[in-house]
Amino acid sequence: MAIRYWLGVVQRDHALRGVALGIAQVNHGTRAPLERMRPSDGFVYYSPRVTFPDGEPLRAFTAVGRVAEGEVYQATQGPAMRGPAGDFRPWRRRVDYDADTVEAPIRPLLNALDLTRGNTNWGYQLRRGLLEISRHDFDLVRAQMRREP
Repeated sequence: MAIRYWLGVVQRDHALRGVALGIAQVNHGTRAPLERMRPSDGFVYYSPRVTFPDGEPLRAFTAVGRVAEGEVYQATQGPAMRGPAGDFRPWRRRVDYDADTVEAPIRPLLNALDLTRGNTNWGYQLRRGLLEISRHDFDLVRAQMRREP
């Protein structure tokens, strides 16, 4: 099966927590988007803001790696986030994140990425929370994140 490339959209604090746990979690913990991903697929987190829900604007790529072996699973350990619907048990998928990366602002890449080039309304599609991107975009973002700050 061909390798695919994915862009997950979460705030930086959530992306960093995902990196620390070695997982991807998107769309408020829903299962279906994660099931589209396969081991060895590329994965990038883009963070429009620093914190959820109303943090300072960031607009940067905050983590990059490869989907690890294993299936989508539901979190059952650790502190549950409680809300009106009860316990929050999000669906997750393992990701092997690249070490020693730096955040990469999207602005310098706008004219180079397939996702944004010539698309004045590119931010709208990010509302899906997880979208497939081109290998070109994945490789470009990954290279920018490997640069020294």
